[in-house]
Amino acid sequence: MKKILVAALVLINAIALSAQEQPKGLNVNDKAPDFTALNQSGKKTTLSEELRNGAVVLVFYRGQWCPYCNRQLKRLEDSLSLVTAKGATVLCITAEKEENISKTIEKTKASFPILHDYGLKIMKRYEVAFAVDEKTVTAYKKYGIDFDQANGSNGANLPVPAVFIINKEGKIVYRHFDMDYTKRATVKEILSFL
Repeated sequence: MKKILVAALVLINAIALSAQEQPKGLNVNDKAPDFTALNQSGKKTTLSEELRNGAVVLVFYRGQWCPYCNRQLKRLEDSLSLVTAKGATVLCITAEKEENISKTIEKTKASFPILHDYGLKIMKRYEVAFAVDEKTVTAYKKYGIDFDQANGSNGANLPVPAVFIINKEGKIVYRHFDMDYTKRATVKEILSFL
């Protein structure tokens, strides 16, 4: 049953994304836009300050309701010591409300900062944000996923699940950007670019 649900959601999302203008995502060698946002503890986190300590693995995820996101974040948490051994930091960005970030942490045991992107400012600057069309919103509601409840004022907007590795100089040196949200960057691939 769960496989049927996931297959149905993949199909619905693929149809919806093909019907709208798709985000492009920033590219390798682009300058990474700086940002400040609150993490799960209410602490301000600023990209440029994190870059003083080394590279940043910047992960955009859809929400605690997405099994692919949870699996990706859990794998990052399980391998976090390998990432930090290379002098890098993991930062995650989401449109979901703070209380749903807590659910993500419960599911994934994530100890790295997860930042609420209020107003989608970060997602727009990294060119990963897209509006979910009404047909898809209705379909997801049938499966108990309500974007207004999940994202609050961010509404039915999501990021393309993307990973950018930003070097200490603020330049993007790696990008994984795929409209197919079932395809994710592996930890092995991420480590090879650190």
